[in-house]
Amino acid sequence: MKLPGLALSLQFARFPEAAQHRAALPRHRVARWIRHALDADAEITVRIVDAEEGQALNRDYRQKDYPTNVLTFDYAQEPVVMADLVLCAPVIAREAAELGKPLAEHYAHLLVHGTLHAQGWDHETSEADANEMEARETEILAGLGQPDPYAR
Repeated sequence: MKLPGLALSLQFARFPEAAQHRAALPRHRVARWIRHALDADAEITVRIVDAEEGQALNRDYRQKDYPTNVLTFDYAQEPVVMADLVLCAPVIAREAAELGKPLAEHYAHLLVHGTLHAQGWDHETSEADANEMEARETEILAGLGQPDPYAR
C-alpha cells in the first residue's frame, strides 16, 4: 500500500518538559502516524506547546479558555491537505498518565485524530459522526500496531 506524501514540519516550543516530549516524538514516528491517517498528500506542521500557548490558542480560536489536547487548523483539503496540528504537552502527559498509557501511544492517537480533523472528519456534529470517526481512528491505529484508544 502506497501511503500519501507528507511535507512535515515538527516544532517544539520551549518549556521545561520539552525534552521528554521530543523523546516520545521522533520525526519518523510522527510522519508514519500522520501518513497512515491521510487520504491525500499533505503539508502539515505539528507544534508541541506548553499549557499557556495551548490555552491562548484555544481561547482565541475556539472561545474556550483552557488548554486542550489537540487543536487542528485546517487550511485546505484539496488538492493537498494543508493544516497545523497543535498539541499541548502538559495536557497530553496528564491524560496519558490518567489512562495508564505510554506518552508516545497517546500522541499517536491524537496525531491520527488531528489528521482526520484536517481532512474534514468531525466528532462534534452528531453521535453517528463521532462513532464513525472513533472507528476510523481505531482502524488506523490497529494498522500501526497500536491498541484501541477507546477500549475501556
